[in-house]
Amino acid sequence: MQMQRRIRGILGVALGATLLLGGCGTGDGDAERTAAVQTQPDTQLPAAGQPGASDMAQSAPQVEPNMRLEVNISARELYVIRDGQRVATHPVAVGTSEWPTQTGEWTVGQVVWNPEWIPPNESWAEDRDRKAPGDPENPLGRAQLVYDAPRTVHGTNDPSSIGQAVSHGSIRVSNDVAVELARQVMEAGGAGRDQAWYRRVQENRNERESVSIPNPIPIRVYERG
Repeated sequence: MQMQRRIRGILGVALGATLLLGGCGTGDGDAERTAAVQTQPDTQLPAAGQPGASDMAQSAPQVEPNMRLEVNISARELYVIRDGQRVATHPVAVGTSEWPTQTGEWTVGQVVWNPEWIPPNESWAEDRDRKAPGDPENPLGRAQLVYDAPRTVHGTNDPSSIGQAVSHGSIRVSNDVAVELARQVMEAGGAGRDQAWYRRVQENRNERESVSIPNPIPIRVYERG
Protein backbone atom coordinates (compact mmCIF):
# COMPACT_ATOMS: atom_id res chain seq x y z
CA MET A 1 0.00 0.00 0.00
CA GLN A 2 2.78 2.41 0.87
CA MET A 3 4.57 1.46 -2.34
CA GLN A 4 1.41 2.22 -4.37
CA ARG A 5 1.05 5.64 -2.66
CA ARG A 6 4.70 6.46 -3.46
CA ILE A 7 4.22 5.44 -7.09
CA ARG A 8 1.04 7.57 -7.32
CA GLY A 9 2.89 10.52 -5.78
CA ILE A 10 5.80 10.24 -8.18
CA LEU A 11 3.44 9.98 -11.15
CA GLY A 12 1.46 13.02 -9.96
CA VAL A 13 4.57 15.16 -9.58
CA ALA A 14 5.81 14.14 -13.03
CA LEU A 15 2.44 14.86 -14.62
CA GLY A 16 2.18 18.24 -12.91
CA ALA A 17 5.68 19.20 -14.05
CA THR A 18 4.83 18.20 -17.61
CA LEU A 19 1.66 20.28 -17.62
CA LEU A 20 3.44 23.24 -16.04
CA LEU A 21 6.27 23.17 -18.58
CA GLY A 22 3.81 22.78 -21.44
CA GLY A 23 1.77 25.75 -20.23
CA CYS A 24 4.83 28.00 -19.90
CA GLY A 25 6.00 27.00 -23.33
CA THR A 26 2.70 27.91 -24.91
CA GLY A 27 2.43 31.15 -22.98
CA ASP A 28 5.96 32.30 -23.85
CA GLY A 29 5.41 31.45 -27.51
CA ASP A 30 2.20 33.50 -27.65
CA ALA A 31 3.88 36.41 -25.89
CA GLU A 32 6.77 36.38 -28.35
CA ARG A 33 4.46 36.19 -31.33
CA THR A 34 2.31 39.00 -29.94
CA ALA A 35 5.40 41.13 -29.32
CA ALA A 36 6.62 40.39 -32.83
CA VAL A 37 3.30 41.51 -34.32
CA GLN A 38 3.22 44.64 -32.19
CA THR A 39 6.74 45.67 -33.20
CA GLN A 40 6.15 45.15 -36.93
CA PRO A 41 5.79 48.42 -38.89
CA ASP A 42 2.26 49.39 -39.83
CA THR A 43 1.90 48.34 -43.45
CA GLN A 44 -1.86 48.68 -43.78
CA LEU A 45 -3.13 50.79 -46.67
CA PRO A 46 -4.58 54.12 -45.55
CA ALA A 47 -8.33 54.39 -45.57
CA ALA A 48 -9.97 56.30 -48.39
CA GLY A 49 -9.73 60.02 -47.80
CA GLN A 50 -6.64 59.76 -45.61
CA PRO A 51 -3.28 61.20 -46.71
CA GLY A 52 -1.50 58.85 -49.08
CA ALA A 53 -4.63 56.93 -50.06
CA SER A 54 -4.82 58.35 -53.60
CA ASP A 55 -1.10 57.99 -54.23
CA MET A 56 -1.06 54.35 -53.19
CA ALA A 57 -4.23 53.62 -55.13
CA GLN A 58 -2.81 55.00 -58.40
CA SER A 59 -0.79 51.93 -59.25
CA ALA A 60 -2.06 51.60 -62.81
CA PRO A 61 0.30 52.80 -65.57
CA GLN A 62 -0.38 56.10 -67.30
CA VAL A 63 -2.71 55.98 -70.27
CA GLU A 64 -1.52 57.46 -73.53
CA PRO A 65 -3.86 60.39 -74.29
CA ASN A 66 -5.68 60.33 -77.62
CA MET A 67 -5.18 64.08 -78.04
CA ARG A 68 -2.27 66.31 -78.94
CA LEU A 69 -1.76 69.94 -79.91
CA GLU A 70 0.28 71.38 -82.75
CA VAL A 71 1.12 75.03 -83.37
CA ASN A 72 2.22 76.22 -86.80
CA ILE A 73 3.99 79.51 -86.12
CA SER A 74 4.17 80.51 -89.79
CA ALA A 75 0.45 79.93 -90.35
CA ARG A 76 -0.36 81.29 -86.86
CA GLU A 77 -2.65 78.40 -86.19
CA LEU A 78 -3.15 75.84 -83.42
CA TYR A 79 -4.43 72.39 -84.33
CA VAL A 80 -6.21 69.90 -82.09
CA ILE A 81 -5.38 66.34 -83.12
CA ARG A 82 -7.39 63.33 -81.94
CA ASP A 83 -6.59 59.76 -82.97
CA GLY A 84 -4.33 61.12 -85.70
CA GLN A 85 -7.03 63.36 -87.21
CA ARG A 86 -7.17 67.16 -87.08
CA VAL A 87 -10.48 68.01 -85.44
CA ALA A 88 -10.11 71.77 -84.84
CA THR A 89 -8.07 74.75 -86.04
CA HIS A 90 -7.73 77.94 -84.00
CA PRO A 91 -5.99 81.21 -84.93
CA VAL A 92 -3.21 82.30 -82.57
CA ALA A 93 -0.89 85.19 -81.88
CA VAL A 94 2.81 84.33 -81.68
CA GLY A 95 6.04 86.00 -80.64
CA THR A 96 7.74 88.90 -82.35
CA SER A 97 11.10 88.66 -84.10
CA GLU A 98 12.72 90.06 -80.95
CA TRP A 99 10.85 87.67 -78.63
CA PRO A 100 10.12 84.67 -80.89
CA THR A 101 7.99 81.70 -79.98
CA GLN A 102 10.34 78.77 -79.42
CA THR A 103 9.95 75.66 -81.54
CA GLY A 104 10.13 72.16 -80.08
CA GLU A 105 8.11 69.41 -78.44
CA TRP A 106 6.80 69.42 -74.87
CA THR A 107 3.78 68.25 -72.90
CA VAL A 108 1.01 70.24 -71.24
CA GLY A 109 1.19 69.16 -67.60
CA GLN A 110 -0.86 71.89 -65.95
CA VAL A 111 -4.01 73.88 -66.64
CA VAL A 112 -4.64 77.15 -64.80
CA TRP A 113 -8.11 78.67 -64.74
CA ASN A 114 -8.29 82.42 -64.04
CA PRO A 115 -4.49 82.73 -63.95
CA GLU A 116 -2.57 85.41 -62.12
CA TRP A 117 -0.05 87.33 -64.21
CA ILE A 118 3.29 87.93 -62.51
CA PRO A 119 5.77 89.93 -64.60
CA PRO A 120 8.60 87.63 -65.70
CA ASN A 121 12.21 88.50 -65.04
CA GLU A 122 12.73 89.90 -68.54
CA SER A 123 13.56 93.39 -69.74
CA TRP A 124 10.22 94.06 -71.42
CA ALA A 125 8.36 93.45 -68.14
CA GLU A 126 10.50 95.58 -65.82
CA ASP A 127 7.88 98.29 -65.35
CA ARG A 128 4.82 96.04 -65.45
CA ASP A 129 2.61 95.38 -62.43
CA ARG A 130 1.16 92.08 -61.27
CA LYS A 131 -2.39 91.41 -62.47
CA ALA A 132 -4.76 89.43 -60.27
CA PRO A 133 -7.10 86.73 -61.59
CA GLY A 134 -10.10 88.31 -63.26
CA ASP A 135 -8.41 91.69 -63.73
CA PRO A 136 -9.56 93.11 -67.10
CA GLU A 137 -5.93 94.03 -67.82
CA ASN A 138 -4.61 90.54 -67.10
CA PRO A 139 -2.84 89.51 -70.35
CA LEU A 140 -3.33 85.78 -69.66
CA GLY A 141 -7.09 85.97 -70.02
CA ARG A 142 -9.37 83.21 -68.74
CA ALA A 143 -7.20 80.08 -68.91
CA GLN A 144 -3.64 78.94 -69.42
CA LEU A 145 -2.02 75.71 -70.64
CA VAL A 146 1.48 75.37 -69.20
CA TYR A 147 4.04 73.52 -71.32
CA ASP A 148 7.34 75.44 -71.11
CA ALA A 149 6.95 78.02 -68.35
CA PRO A 150 6.84 80.95 -68.51
CA ARG A 151 5.75 80.38 -72.13
CA THR A 152 2.27 78.93 -72.38
CA VAL A 153 -0.88 78.78 -74.47
CA HIS A 154 -3.24 81.28 -72.89
CA GLY A 155 -6.20 83.57 -73.37
CA THR A 156 -5.85 87.32 -73.82
CA ASN A 157 -7.23 90.70 -72.86
CA ASP A 158 -6.53 91.89 -76.41
CA PRO A 159 -8.54 89.75 -78.85
CA SER A 160 -7.57 92.01 -81.77
CA SER A 161 -4.00 90.69 -81.46
CA ILE A 162 -4.99 87.17 -82.53
CA GLY A 163 -3.40 86.26 -85.85
CA GLN A 164 -0.43 88.57 -85.39
CA ALA A 165 3.19 88.25 -84.25
CA VAL A 166 2.93 90.44 -81.15
CA SER A 167 3.54 88.30 -78.06
CA HIS A 168 6.71 87.87 -76.01
CA GLY A 169 7.02 84.20 -76.90
CA SER A 170 3.80 82.71 -75.61
CA ILE A 171 0.93 81.53 -77.80
CA ARG A 172 -2.26 83.56 -77.48
CA VAL A 173 -5.75 82.36 -78.28
CA SER A 174 -9.12 83.96 -77.70
CA ASN A 175 -10.61 83.50 -74.25
CA ASP A 176 -13.37 81.25 -75.60
CA VAL A 177 -10.76 79.00 -77.21
CA ALA A 178 -8.61 79.03 -74.06
CA VAL A 179 -11.58 77.80 -71.99
CA GLU A 180 -12.41 75.15 -74.58
CA LEU A 181 -8.81 73.91 -74.76
CA ALA A 182 -8.43 73.89 -70.98
CA ARG A 183 -11.41 71.60 -70.59
CA GLN A 184 -10.33 69.33 -73.46
CA VAL A 185 -6.82 68.95 -72.07
CA MET A 186 -8.15 68.12 -68.60
CA GLU A 187 -10.54 65.48 -69.88
CA ALA A 188 -8.08 63.90 -72.34
CA GLY A 189 -5.33 63.99 -69.71
CA GLY A 190 -7.24 62.21 -66.97
CA ALA A 191 -8.22 65.24 -64.87
CA GLY A 192 -11.81 65.78 -65.97
CA ARG A 193 -14.36 67.35 -63.62
CA ASP A 194 -18.14 67.49 -63.53
CA GLN A 195 -20.20 70.23 -65.12
CA ALA A 196 -20.71 72.06 -61.82
CA TRP A 197 -16.94 72.39 -61.35
CA TYR A 198 -16.43 73.92 -64.80
CA ARG A 199 -19.32 76.29 -64.23
CA ARG A 200 -17.88 77.38 -60.89
CA VAL A 201 -14.38 78.22 -62.19
CA GLN A 202 -15.83 80.15 -65.10
CA GLU A 203 -18.22 82.14 -62.92
CA ASN A 204 -15.70 82.90 -60.16
CA ARG A 205 -13.22 84.77 -62.30
CA ASN A 206 -11.31 86.14 -59.31
CA GLU A 207 -10.50 82.64 -58.05
CA ARG A 208 -7.39 81.01 -59.48
CA GLU A 209 -7.64 77.24 -59.95
CA SER A 210 -4.65 75.10 -60.92
CA VAL A 211 -5.05 71.51 -62.14
CA SER A 212 -2.24 68.99 -62.68
CA ILE A 213 -2.63 66.69 -65.69
CA PRO A 214 -1.85 63.04 -64.80
CA ASN A 215 -1.37 62.07 -68.46
CA PRO A 216 0.25 65.18 -70.00
CA ILE A 217 -0.88 66.21 -73.47
CA PRO A 218 1.85 66.40 -76.16
CA ILE A 219 2.34 69.72 -77.91
CA ARG A 220 4.57 70.43 -80.90
CA VAL A 221 5.45 73.97 -82.00
CA TYR A 222 7.05 74.34 -85.42
CA GLU A 223 7.64 76.69 -88.34
CA ARG A 224 6.39 75.81 -91.77
CA GLY A 225 5.93 78.02 -94.78
